[in-house]
Amino acid sequence: MKDIYRAKRTRAKIHGTAERPRLTVHFSNQHIIAQIIDDDKKTTLCYATSVGQKMSGNKTEKAALIGTEIAKKAKTAKIKKVVFDRGSKLYAGRMSALADAARKEGLEF
Repeated sequence: MKDIYRAKRTRAKIHGTAERPRLTVHFSNQHIIAQIIDDDKKTTLCYATSVGQKMSGNKTEKAALIGTEIAKKAKTAKIKKVVFDRGSKLYAGRMSALADAARKEGLEF
């Protein structure tokens, strides 16, 4: 129940625009999904996922790989700045690994 309140609290303050779309991250038990969303147009601009990919390593290493992949796709879509939406997750562990990897590839947030 705490996670739902935290997600609502963070999403109430975050809104993606055309200039700064929203980078949202979802962790399931096995996979990681990252999307860059324009909330004004209600469209997904680009996404990266571990579903269907042969990735080795633990979940933190997979999160770092998805972070670099989403940053590269954002660069090809000419997106430089985003608003980071962590949802109900705390900014630690896998979440920070994904964010740090995206920052290393040149994504600003």
